[in-house]
Order: sequence, then C-alpha cells, then structure tokens
Amino acid sequence: MANKGITRRGLLGGAAATAAFAALPRSTQAAGRSADVIVIGAGLAGLTAAREIAQAGRSVIVLEARNRVGGRVLNHALGSGGYTELGGMFTGPTQDHIQALATEVGIGTFPTYNTGNNVFVGGGGRREEFPNNTPFGTAPPDPVVAPDIALAVTLLDQMSQSVPVDTPWTSASAEQWDRQTLDTWLRANTSGSDEFMAVTSAATEAIFGSEPRELSLLYTLFYIAASGNEQNPGTFERNFNTAGGAQESRFVGGAQMVPLQVAAQLGARVLLNQPVHRIDQSSTGPVTVYSGRHFRAFGQRVIVAIPPILAGRIEYDPPLPPLRDQLMQHMPQGTLMKFEAIYDTPFWRAAGLTGQAVSETGPIKVTFDTSPADGSFGVLMGFIGGHEARVWENRQEGERQAAALQNLATYFGNQALSPREIVEFNWSTEVWNRGCPVAVLAPGTLIDFGAALREPVGRIHWAGTETSTYWNGYMDGAVRSGERAAAEVLALL
Repeated sequence: MANKGITRRGLLGGAAATAAFAALPRSTQAAGRSADVIVIGAGLAGLTAAREIAQAGRSVIVLEARNRVGGRVLNHALGSGGYTELGGMFTGPTQDHIQALATEVGIGTFPTYNTGNNVFVGGGGRREEFPNNTPFGTAPPDPVVAPDIALAVTLLDQMSQSVPVDTPWTSASAEQWDRQTLDTWLRANTSGSDEFMAVTSAATEAIFGSEPRELSLLYTLFYIAASGNEQNPGTFERNFNTAGGAQESRFVGGAQMVPLQVAAQLGARVLLNQPVHRIDQSSTGPVTVYSGRHFRAFGQRVIVAIPPILAGRIEYDPPLPPLRDQLMQHMPQGTLMKFEAIYDTPFWRAAGLTGQAVSETGPIKVTFDTSPADGSFGVLMGFIGGHEARVWENRQEGERQAAALQNLATYFGNQALSPREIVEFNWSTEVWNRGCPVAVLAPGTLIDFGAALREPVGRIHWAGTETSTYWNGYMDGAVRSGERAAAEVLALL
C-alpha cells in the first residue's frame, strides 16, 4: 500500500490537465500590466468572470496566488495510474451554469455510481443496508432516526420557501431565525435524541465542514432555498441525495478539467504565483492592484473572486466600509478533509453496495464510490469534517489512516483495510483557502452584515461561490457569481 504525498506534479491531474496547465505563464518579470478589468483569483468564479469579459471584447487580467488554477477544485494524479479528485467533484439537477460551462469547454459528465444498497451504522455499531431509493435518498430509514429526519427535512424545506435567495436577511422571520443555531432549532423541534443529532452532524460536516451548533438557522434555510434554480425551489434533499441531488454526476477527467480548459482559453491573461496584497483606488486614475513582490496591474474595475476570509487579508486604500470589512471577518471557511482509499477493483459493488455510507461515528461519517467511470479501479472517498477534522488533523498520520480504514471496513468489509494507495487532503492547511467547502455563517451574520455581501465598493466588485444566490457553496454557485460580477463591470465600462 502506498501513501502518496500531495505533490505539485500530482495536483496537475494527468496528462491532459498538465498540457492545459503548461500553457499558462508561471510568473511575470514585467513591472506592470493594464487591462479594463483585473480579476483576483483563478478559481471557477474568477475564470468565469474573465471569460465573460474577454468574450465581450474587453481586456482582462487574472491574478492567481497559487501555481495552479481551480481554487477549491483540484485533481490529483495517482502513483498507480489514473486520477482522483480532492475538492469539488459532483454536479446534479438545477446546477445548470457549471454544466453549461463544462459543455462549452468540451468536458462531459458521467453518473456517480449508485447501484445497490447504501449502508448506515448507528448507535452501538449496528450496521444496516438499505435501498438507495428511499423517500429521503441517502438519509437512512433506520427506525431510530427516520421519524426525526422526515420531520426536520420537511419543516426546514417549508421554512426555506419564505427566504429570498438574494436577500435572506429580509425574510419576515429573519431576526428570529438568525438568533439561533441549527442545533438549537433541531433540539426544540424534534426529539433531539443523541442518535438523530449524530446523523445531523454527519450531514453538516460533509455539506458545510461544520457542526449544527456553528450554523445560523437563517443561513441554513438560505442554503436550502439556494439549492435549486429560478424555476425549481431549493430543497434540503438536493444537498445530500445522489439520484436527483447534487451528487448525481461527475465530470469526465475530473472537475478541475473545467477551470483548466477555461484558463487555457484565456492563455496569457492568467498569471500564476501572483498573491494580491493591496488594492488602491484612492486616485481618479486606474485602480492599482499590487501582487507578488514587484508586480502591479492597472484596471478600470476589479473583481475579487476569492473566499471572503482571504479577501479580508488584502489591504484596501481607502479602507473598506466597516460593514464590508466585518462581513469578511465573520465568514470563516469550514473545516474539511478528504480521505480516499484506492483499490484494484471496486469490490463493494459485487456485494451489492453503492459505496455510499452514513455513520454516527467517525472519523469518516459519509462516503461515496468515486471510482473512474469504467470501474478500472476502485476508490472509496470519505469526508472528515467539522469537529472530526479538528480532532483528527492533529493525530499522527498512521493513527488517522488506521481509524479511517477501520470505518471503511465496517461499512464495506475487511477488503477495505488493504488499499493499494491512500490519498489525504486537508483544505485547512491550504494557505490560499483556509478551509473548505464554504464559509460558515454563525447567528447574526446575515442580519447584521448580509447587505454588504455583493455590494460593490467603489470600483471593486465581489464574486465567489459565497456570493451566489443559487447553489451557494457549490461549483455552480461559483460560476453564477462570476457571470454576475462580469455583467456588473461590463455594464459600467
């Protein structure tokens, strides 16, 4: 069994990705460059914005701090051949914008493996298998927790219908909902049993990288409302379901192929290794963006397309309004690790299992079969999120991996104890992410600071999945936000 480190070569995601990546300039020796628009961040949001601007005939420069594009979307080349995905990887119904972009750059999709039974491990280690087509999809129909799951999901879906996705802080019940956590509400409106709350934690750890006690109820309801599109109201089920949900499909070649292809189209407009540390719009002339040691970019407009917690680390001249500044301070990223065990074959399929599991105990509480489309080798991917991640990221690697493999063996049999390769990735150690998959909003954040979320500050505009009205926190939300920010600046140029 090989335990592969995460190397720069590995992160390029295979030959096709390497070729696209190699087309991008790694740095620049020029003292400065000018364009109509300067975009900060080469994730899906920033690259989408730049693509829209370039297609409109305007000049654009993208400044990316890292030596790669993609942000929270990242492929990894396996030592044994093939690739795996360390960040965002799934897509599903109503995620129209990421799917349209993928189609436009020549990247197709294939179904997530979803044939057979799912696994649930409850209190005392009881293990159950259940069909993958139950009323609440991947949520376990275990009689101990199912009534509470049905009640909570139904009520949350109903409540979310009154939350405007563009201004959730204006909901009639916003103040009541934003003064309590999801945990508080669940304990008051369900049995609040230890087993049900443990299942709830498993869900929020995977979806948000956080615990129910950290999440504002209003923010949770907004997130549910945003899990749809203009024609289809959001539902909680779309977040955790495979069939008909956000995990229904995957991208051919890995999700990072989408930003890699967009970046290849943009070519020399994308500059890597350019961490932005200052934005100066104090004069009537162009906005000046300072990055790296000596580079400056000049533009009429700037789009900041990075996580809010990172945007808050940039120096602004003049300083940002207090509301915007404090908003970014109140939007830390979730805590999420991915654990992937690679096998010669997807052996669980022969046992009639989907590779999907939910457990009340960790470190891995949620799993998926993320094997390649042809099933040429097997991959079990598990999330370690929230409190579990904060505990286990500080344990020795061997101890953590042994515990994770034991989880997989409990779910899928003892063959899971002997992978040919292990890949782990902790997004909290990424200096240009500070966590994953999305910002976590505590009570009071939306009510007090939400109005500043998308509001331009002078000639600075804001993008990133956290600013999206639909599929906030997902790749689709990132693409939507880039399209919206590009439209804003194009209307003003």
